[in-house]
Amino acid sequence: MPSFDVVSEVDHHEVANAVDQANREVSTRFDFKGTDSHYELKDNVIAMTTESDFQLSQMLDILYSKLAKRGIDLACVEADEPVIMAKTATRNVTIKEGIDTDLGKKIVKQIKAAKLKVQASIQGDQVRVTGKKRDDLQQTIALLKGEEIELPLQFKNFRD
Repeated sequence: MPSFDVVSEVDHHEVANAVDQANREVSTRFDFKGTDSHYELKDNVIAMTTESDFQLSQMLDILYSKLAKRGIDLACVEADEPVIMAKTATRNVTIKEGIDTDLGKKIVKQIKAAKLKVQASIQGDQVRVTGKKRDDLQQTIALLKGEEIELPLQFKNFRD
């Protein structure tokens, strides 16, 4: 029976490359000279450290541009509130991936509301869609691409 998986994933290697490029740019920019400004990537969290709130906003813009150039969808990037202390300012940026149960239920509900001849089930952090005909699965993909969903979706493991 034909099926495919709806997932929300990020290429971790490209995220690491974008953080490295952003670090390189911050270290060479004139307005960051003499400051201990840097990015640090741990798991899915990018920590930005500098001296002022204005520099944090500049660093966030640099990071967003590097991520976008590397093909990372900015819809899966969430910036926390800045933490400003005496001479340091920090901000964490979280890379969201995986479909949580609430979003999975929303996707399944949208597929069922379209009354296509497919079945959708939540399996961990992805949604599996199965149907008898390949055309029904392609209609489901077109439906999900047209919907407003807060995370970028990818369609993997399309099997006939």
